[in-house]
Amino acid sequence: MTGPAHHSIPVRPGRLREAAGRIEEATGMRDEIIGGSLLMPPRPTGKHAGIVIDVRDAVRPHLSAEYEAFENVSVPMAGNDDDYATPDLTVGPRAFKDMDDWLLESEEVQLAVGVISPSERLKGINEKTAWYAAAGVRLLLQVDPRTGTWSLFSRPDRPGSEYRGVVHGKYGESAPLPAELGGELETSGLARYTR
Repeated sequence: MTGPAHHSIPVRPGRLREAAGRIEEATGMRDEIIGGSLLMPPRPTGKHAGIVIDVRDAVRPHLSAEYEAFENVSVPMAGNDDDYATPDLTVGPRAFKDMDDWLLESEEVQLAVGVISPSERLKGINEKTAWYAAAGVRLLLQVDPRTGTWSLFSRPDRPGSEYRGVVHGKYGESAPLPAELGGELETSGLARYTR
């Protein structure tokens, strides 16, 4: 997700993937290339990481046998492997765990989950949501621990950059995931940021 804590690094066109690889190798930080800009998301706090774990643990036992929940898997823009996002959690084919690739094609992603960081701004959140829709990611769940809310986006308008369906809820209200993804996702136990 973009925001002021994200750092955009100018790189010559055609060299973004190479630069991203060098930075990740040197720092261990995950990166994203969104709309031609190399972004370094802020380092997640323990609370942020804990929410990702809690969502993964809630979803994983109820997934159909063909799916798995992965962390640190990147999703490319359809037709452009040099433009990619790295959701906090990605649900896709279980067979991906046996592959050497680090990109999971957007049409194979059943659910992307993003936990919003404390410093993120609405503009960056909206840009990232539009990116996932343009990439054709079927479902996007955004969890906002700042406000104790969540949003589930569905039915991407490809080749447009918006979702035609959205459901908003508060912690304690279940997010309506499809049956093959475990059905209703309980959110009452998710943490909130204190600052």
